[in-house]
Amino acid sequence: MSEILLVRHGETTWSATRRHTSYTDLALTPDGERQARALGAVLVGRRFARVLSSPRQRARATAQLAGLTVDELDDDLTEWNYGEYEGRTTVDIHKDDPRWNIWTDGCPGGETPEQIGARVDRLLDRVTPLLDQGSVALVGHAHNLRVVGARWIGLPPSGGGKLRLDTATVSVLGHEHGRRVILRWNGG
Repeated sequence: MSEILLVRHGETTWSATRRHTSYTDLALTPDGERQARALGAVLVGRRFARVLSSPRQRARATAQLAGLTVDELDDDLTEWNYGEYEGRTTVDIHKDDPRWNIWTDGCPGGETPEQIGARVDRLLDRVTPLLDQGSVALVGHAHNLRVVGARWIGLPPSGGGKLRLDTATVSVLGHEHGRRVILRWNGG
C-alpha cells in the first residue's frame, strides 16, 4: 500500500541551537550531512511515484545525500514563516512574551496556525491522488511536517505540537482499514 514519507532535513547551525529557521536559507552542518547520508539506509529499496522538496538548500541537500531524486520543489513544503521570530529561540521569545505558543499564536509578521494549515491542506490535496501511483516522499522542515502529520489524521494545525520531529528523521503516513493514520513517527 502506498505511503507518504516525511523526511526532515539534517542539522543546520540554527537547528543545533534551537533557533527558528524558516526563510533563512542555511546549509547543513557536517553532522547534518552525515545524518542525511544515513537516511539513505532507511530509504534504500524504496521506490517513489514522486519526491517533493522544500526549495530551501537544507532540504534539497538532505534529499540528495539520502539518495532521493527530487521531482519538484514545492513552496508549500517551506517551513512555517516565523516572521519577526526568525533566528530566535523559544527561550528568547519567552523573555518578551512568556505565554507565546507557536501552535496557538503563530508568529508576528509571519504565519498563523490557520495559514500554515491551509498551505498544508493544499499540499495534501495535490499529493493524495499521487498515492494511486505509489508512495510519495516529502522533504521539508520540522514545524511544517508536524502540521502535515496532524492534518493527515484530521487534527487542527495545533495538533502538530504533539508530534516531536528531530532532524534527519523519517515519518510515515498511510492508511489502516481505510482511515488515515500515522504508521511511524520520528524514526531514523
